[in-house]
Amino acid sequence: MSAQGPVFRAEYACSEGCDFRASLLEVVYRCPRCEGLLEVRHDVAALRTVPAEEWRRRFESRFGSARLPDGSGVWGKREWAYPQLPVEDIVSLGEGRVPLKPLPRMASELGLAALDLKECGVSPTGSFKDWGMTVLVSAVKHMRAKGVPLRAVACASTGDTSAALSAYCAAAGIPAVVFLPRDKVSLAQLVQPIANGARVLSLDTDFDGCMRLVQAVTADTGLYLANSMNSLRIEGQKMVAVELCQDLGWDPPDWVVIPGGNLGNASALGKGFELMLELGLISRRPRIAVAQAQRANPLARAFRGGFQELVPMQAQTTLASAIQIGNPVSFRRAVRILEAFDGVVEEATESELANAAARADREGTFTCPQTGVALAALEKLVAQGVIAKGARVAVVSTAHGLKFADFKVGYHRGTLADVASRYANPPVALPATLAAVREALADLG
Repeated sequence: MSAQGPVFRAEYACSEGCDFRASLLEVVYRCPRCEGLLEVRHDVAALRTVPAEEWRRRFESRFGSARLPDGSGVWGKREWAYPQLPVEDIVSLGEGRVPLKPLPRMASELGLAALDLKECGVSPTGSFKDWGMTVLVSAVKHMRAKGVPLRAVACASTGDTSAALSAYCAAAGIPAVVFLPRDKVSLAQLVQPIANGARVLSLDTDFDGCMRLVQAVTADTGLYLANSMNSLRIEGQKMVAVELCQDLGWDPPDWVVIPGGNLGNASALGKGFELMLELGLISRRPRIAVAQAQRANPLARAFRGGFQELVPMQAQTTLASAIQIGNPVSFRRAVRILEAFDGVVEEATESELANAAARADREGTFTCPQTGVALAALEKLVAQGVIAKGARVAVVSTAHGLKFADFKVGYHRGTLADVASRYANPPVALPATLAAVREALADLG
């Protein structure tokens, strides 16, 4: 302990149990001994020297700040993210501190005590990816300042990761390279990295093909890998769990439902809950449900088989394009979290996810199709009795619906393939007469 108080540190460790350790300044993504993914491991003994009540007080006091970095939902809890990072190397766009939106009508219809939507898409680039990217790009800025020869940062993306990476790299003055599957992301998602000045490679393959290429090109070319297999991303994303509990007065919900694609978010939130439990900020774990689109459901298939193995699949085209992933790199990490949290996996058809998103929109949200997958899975889990009546549930909304305007328009026009739009609300075409307008409005309450 220093004269100023305890010294907090973190390092890389093998998530599979090897004794491999490495500095966070090293360019390393997997254990060189077993090829397992790494995790950022904190000095929990040092963190425990601060009482739980002091952590709560510290986080609450920073949460009210209008200035960065304290005003960031991630860097306001920086001791739990990258504790030895100098403040001058933090790259923040004001991520986190997002609304927790109650859905009281849907909760009542499902028989739940509470249903809240953690709207992570109300964020600088419109998705939860900002939470992790601020940590990763800050780390890269620090590495470059220390002389580590990194020319650029690269990612494979179904849209949201590329937007976050390009924005944070633009803020930091670091080149960004984005690998996107051609014609498989929305126009809004494609234009974000272009606007931020990234080098965008539109490849004739799917996300899994992009992922294979970006792993190969970052192996030896001075490009730094920014996908969620990089455990620095997890350190920021775990703060979604911390902020959720802070929103709820440090009393976690009974269930948390998370859309799952590459599965980094499921493992990240679980890590956040585990750290809060270990440090005494919460007294119990919530249960976790991961939701997948039926057309891209490798985790759901593995769950039905008792998690014996992951069988990679060719993900089919789904409206939930951001989770259209057939070979998730964080599979093993997510399985460990699900087993520790008595978790389950459920899936949603195209019609189910579209209607669940539209149902939530009628309470003032504008949900993305991935969040629709989570809401549809919630409906099914309640119907099956897995989630009990009277439970308190939080759903992680991963992106803003404005990124998927074509999905919204198609739903209300009734033109989405394989979707029967139960809540379609198209505009009413009328002659421009007072009588016609009055007639159209006669049935309003």
